[in-house]
Parts: sequence; structure tokens; C-alpha cells
Amino acid sequence: MDIDKQILAFIQTIPKGKVSTYKLIWDKFCLHPRAVASVMRKNKKPEIYPCYKVIAHSWKISWYTPEWGVSEKIKKLEKDWIEIINGKVDKKYFFI
Repeated sequence: MDIDKQILAFIQTIPKGKVSTYKLIWDKFCLHPRAVASVMRKNKKPEIYPCYKVIAHSWKISWYTPEWGVSEKIKKLEKDWIEIINGKVDKKYFFI
């Protein structure tokens, strides 16, 4: 299985109500952060591979996609019972 598919498979394991970070993913797969971001950007099936559950290491909600933007990412996270305070996710929602 190529690395992109492995990353997408990992994202599928993030349970509802939890998030992961780009840093955790790049550490897990021994990749450069930009490589992880590239996989997220190329994701053509966000309904299957929920890349909105991947956030910045600072816990800040940042860029999602040009079509949807940060506000859509926040809506999706809140729908998953994740509380956003001052643009950040509390660490209690962290998934390893």
C-alpha cells in the first residue's frame, strides 16, 4: 500500500468526536509535513476520508479547502461534537 493510502486509511480510524494533527501524522509515517498536507489536498473523497479531522499542531483550526474554507471545517468538527474555543480545539479531543 502506498503512503498516501496509508495516511488516508489512518484518517478513517479517527473516531467521531476526536481529531489528529498534521504533526502526529508526519511523525507516525516519517514524512515531511508538506507531504501530509499534499495528501490532504489531493483527497477526492472527503466523505470517506475525513481530512477535516486533521488540525494544526497548535490546535488551531486552519485552512481546509478553497471550496469550503475554515468555517466549513469548524461546522464539520462541531457536528462531530468537537468544541471550538477561540479558533482552537481543546486537547481533550486528541486522538493518537
